[in-house]
Order: sequence, then C-alpha cells, then structure tokens
Amino acid sequence: MFDALNITSTALTAESLRLDLVANNLANATTTKTVTGFPYQSESAVLSSVPAPARGSYKGVGQGVTVRSIVASQAPFPKVYDPTSALANKQGYVLQSNVSLSTQMVDMAEASQAYQANANAFTADKNMILKALTLGA
Repeated sequence: MFDALNITSTALTAESLRLDLVANNLANATTTKTVTGFPYQSESAVLSSVPAPARGSYKGVGQGVTVRSIVASQAPFPKVYDPTSALANKQGYVLQSNVSLSTQMVDMAEASQAYQANANAFTADKNMILKALTLGA
C-alpha cells in the first residue's frame, strides 16, 4: 500500500541531490584553485533505476531510483590570460573552473521540475491512501 510512497521518495531524494550539486557547482564557478591544486571541477549525479524483483508480488515492478555515483566533469579548464595573477603559469594563463553556467541552469530547471512532479505524485499517492482508509467509515 505504501510502496508508491517509497518509490516516489527515492526520486525526491535523487532530485534533491541533483539540486544540491547544481548549487555547489554555481557556488564554486569562480574557484580557480582547490586542495588538489586545480580549479573546481563541475559535478553531476548519475542516476539509475532500482531493479524490479525477480520473484514475489512485485515481480517486474520497478522500485525507484538511486544515485549510482557523482562524477566530475571531464571538460577542459578554460584559460584566461592574467600574467599578474599568482596562479598564472609561465605563459601568463590562469586555469578557470569548468562549470558551465548555461548547463547548470538547464540542470537546475530539469531537476526542479522533476522534483515538483515527484512531489505532486507523492501527494496524489498519499491522498489515495487516505481515501482508501476512509472507504469503510
């Protein structure tokens, strides 16, 4: 009876993490040096479905979504010519973060809409359960 709520809650958790990663990426978009010595690398979540059980009453029914991993972007670091910077190389270039603001804005809109859709589904599931509980009353 509560399986739909559990499944929807996995999606809410995953989309919330995606929004957190976007916020972190935007906050670090101008970070030119981290503890690794390189600029900040944009991160994103890799989601995957929780497989359906092979047996039982839920055979073939998906069980939600999980975050498989968080991956750093492999996009190259942009170079900016600034020979006065303490971080400049011998040619006078400073490596910048590889955070793409336009990509982050698209990811934020997508994750936000997916979160809202799942929140609506959660509310609908909850209302159906409440209705079912009051049928005999």
